[in-house]
Amino acid sequence: MKLKGRYQVRGIPGYVNRAVIEGTIVDYWSPIGGSDHLLLAHDGQNIFDRKTATFIYTWKLAQSAIRVATDSGKKAPLVVGVFHSSTAADPHGRGKDLTPEDAFREGVKPEIQTPLTVDQLRGNSYLEKIFRVIAPTIIEETMSRVSPETSAMIGSSMGGLATLNSAIRFHDQFHTALALSPHWPLGGDALVDWTVNRLPNKEYMKIWMSRGTKGLDASYQPFQNRADKLMRELGWNEPRFKSKVFHRTAHNERSWASYVSEPLQFWLNN
Repeated sequence: MKLKGRYQVRGIPGYVNRAVIEGTIVDYWSPIGGSDHLLLAHDGQNIFDRKTATFIYTWKLAQSAIRVATDSGKKAPLVVGVFHSSTAADPHGRGKDLTPEDAFREGVKPEIQTPLTVDQLRGNSYLEKIFRVIAPTIIEETMSRVSPETSAMIGSSMGGLATLNSAIRFHDQFHTALALSPHWPLGGDALVDWTVNRLPNKEYMKIWMSRGTKGLDASYQPFQNRADKLMRELGWNEPRFKSKVFHRTAHNERSWASYVSEPLQFWLNN
């Protein structure tokens, strides 16, 4: 791990660290002495730093996590934001990283226009790096002591799909998947069915899904309704599964920040 620097963010004690781990940029924050909870987040550009955020607005994820943990009588979690790999040289890097690779290799067809081919996808290696290299490195660096039971992953849009795909492939590493506005239109009903039928239906696993009602999120309604129906048919019920519609919210960081405390409560309070 190569530490690139650190910076302060209003509402977060101490410093956020920025590091490069095997070529991937990662921002992370930990309470002093480490934590017993771990929150892994996709789209790390939008988690802490307004300067790297897509629309100059972050999730305020750590601020919300600190507040929810404090209200729950728990120590604040270690929060890790993993940057996607889009660059000027590789403008489609985010899609390559976050697309659930196995779904499209196993026959799901894109339902929307995409410049990517199946052979360009690298979602599996992206997730492997998070769980086999990035998370262990930062856990050790911060002297944290976490377990799958106290670990969660969160993401929105394509990051929501990656979060659910992580639950399928790495449920031995974390037990709570928080998927905000999962981008179901990428593969339509076939992607919904492929994903839901492969989620680990175990007592220890908890799944959150949500969507808004404005802009792009409005188009998610039939797919999310299908996912909810199938989840419940398979026996996913509260408190292990929750799906919620947030009215008058859209497909952007400001909207997700406005309600991210609720999925965090779902993780930390149950």
